[in-house]
Amino acid sequence: MKHLFAAGLMAASLMTSLPALAQDKLSVMLDWFVNPDHAPLVVAQEKGFFKDAGLEVTLTAPADPNDPPKLVAAGGADIAVSYQPQLILQVAEELPLVRIGTLVSTPLNSVVVLRDGPVKTLKDLKGRKVGYSIAGFEDALLGAMLEKQGLSLKDVELVNVNFSLSPSLLSGQVDAVVGAFRNFELNQMEIEKHPGRAFYPEEEGVPPYDELILVARKDKANDPRFKRFLAAVERATLYILNHPEDAQAAFVKGRPELNDELNRRAWADTLPRFSHSPAALDAERYTRFAEFLKARGLIKAVAPVDQYAVVVK
Repeated sequence: MKHLFAAGLMAASLMTSLPALAQDKLSVMLDWFVNPDHAPLVVAQEKGFFKDAGLEVTLTAPADPNDPPKLVAAGGADIAVSYQPQLILQVAEELPLVRIGTLVSTPLNSVVVLRDGPVKTLKDLKGRKVGYSIAGFEDALLGAMLEKQGLSLKDVELVNVNFSLSPSLLSGQVDAVVGAFRNFELNQMEIEKHPGRAFYPEEEGVPPYDELILVARKDKANDPRFKRFLAAVERATLYILNHPEDAQAAFVKGRPELNDELNRRAWADTLPRFSHSPAALDAERYTRFAEFLKARGLIKAVAPVDQYAVVVK
């Protein structure tokens, strides 16, 4: 018995003296500062799911939200959080990118007005000012929504508010804004005692699309780290759905600025929109949206989906 006990102590000593297995490093550029849209990534980090998958993941917020996909295309980061519409436009411009996963599988973009203002329906936008931040896609989105109501972009005055969406609406600078994320702007306006009303693109003639996706450089699409990364993100997403309070506690750990009323409300509104299977791909959905962008004149041709969106093997 003493010999067995001694052998056990020796084995335990050997195990504790062995070096820990090296973690594969992986860099992820976010699309914006950390917010509830990124919950699966942050929770996977905080709960050790990336570590369990043999990954050392760094999450970095960009100085400029336009930079992450370009940085990945140039080899400066492994993965970027991006947007399905942006990906299709950038691939048409020959940026070597490919979608490898999905974070948020429904549109978040919306047209928002003041609930107690004069705009009750989209038809009421005729002759009014609409604020936007990104020319091109947001114009196309708004144009399609207006056309369903018998209007066109010529019936409104577009004003570039440079990402100052809610403030420009609350100040009276514009009568509506396009590009407002329904999980944030509506909550911010409610908190400021000026509740808003949203019109949803997917209900007004725009094909549904994935709002937030994960993109990588095209020639790295089958990097073996990505499959483990996506499995950890899926694990985190299910953990969030099953344990929302514990997940939120992990999300705000060390980030007190995320534990305010706006982010708590946004957390609750974003949860149902996370992709339950981040690696899954609906190719038909991507084709439909590319056809929409072509019809709006934003791309010249619809490329085969497998050229810019894949299921990681």
